[in-house]
Amino acid sequence: MAHEIDYRILGDDIQVVEVEMDPGEGVRAEVGSMLFMEEGIQMDTSTGGGLFQGLKRMVTGESFFITSFTNGGTGKRKAAFAAPYPGKIIDINPAQYGGTFLCQKDGFLCAAQGIDISVAFTRKIGAGLFGGEGFILQELKGDGHCFIHAGGTIIKRELKAGEALRVDTGCLVAFESTIEYDIKFIGGFKNALFGGEGLFLAHLRGPGTVYLQSLPFSRIADRIIAAARWGGGREESKGLGGLLGGIISGNK
Repeated sequence: MAHEIDYRILGDDIQVVEVEMDPGEGVRAEVGSMLFMEEGIQMDTSTGGGLFQGLKRMVTGESFFITSFTNGGTGKRKAAFAAPYPGKIIDINPAQYGGTFLCQKDGFLCAAQGIDISVAFTRKIGAGLFGGEGFILQELKGDGHCFIHAGGTIIKRELKAGEALRVDTGCLVAFESTIEYDIKFIGGFKNALFGGEGLFLAHLRGPGTVYLQSLPFSRIADRIIAAARWGGGREESKGLGGLLGGIISGNK
């Protein structure tokens, strides 16, 4: 049974999905993603399928709980859910892809009440050991709208049967369950040591739909950490040139 909800996506680089629910309709969302909800909407936080489901989500770095928002009033009511960092929101209905779609562990934002959200571990040992951000995936199953957040610009690729694509593990947002997925060593001593792209890449093979993101949160975090190492003083805030100038002038 399809769980149809009316919605609109607001904003440009930091987007919000606003959902309008009829009486009795509901939405499931990650804890902490709610922006606002109108009077009459009831919020219920649970494990979303028992203790085991909650524990599996914790393994992925997500919250142990998931929150349901249900319109308990007599008229239409709205609730909105915000993306956690700059990027775009993708609307996907798993029913259009055989009933199942996979996404990065931190990609899920919210979905219609009838969507089952669980954790899907990749089957291959290489993916499990070396996948980084990509080795644990969330499985979205059912018939209804699912909203996935991607950082930066979204690229949608339709891979033909046998067509292959190599992707940075962090840049892989979501893909159809028909896609063959594995993690492999990038190869080459100089590539591994000086390439700056990480030691492993996600290898995808069609047929199926793939969504990529240009700015995964890990890259934002890396830049913030790198900048923080230089922070704290006036000279450091000027960057490497200011730091070297301070050393030469004896201020450091």
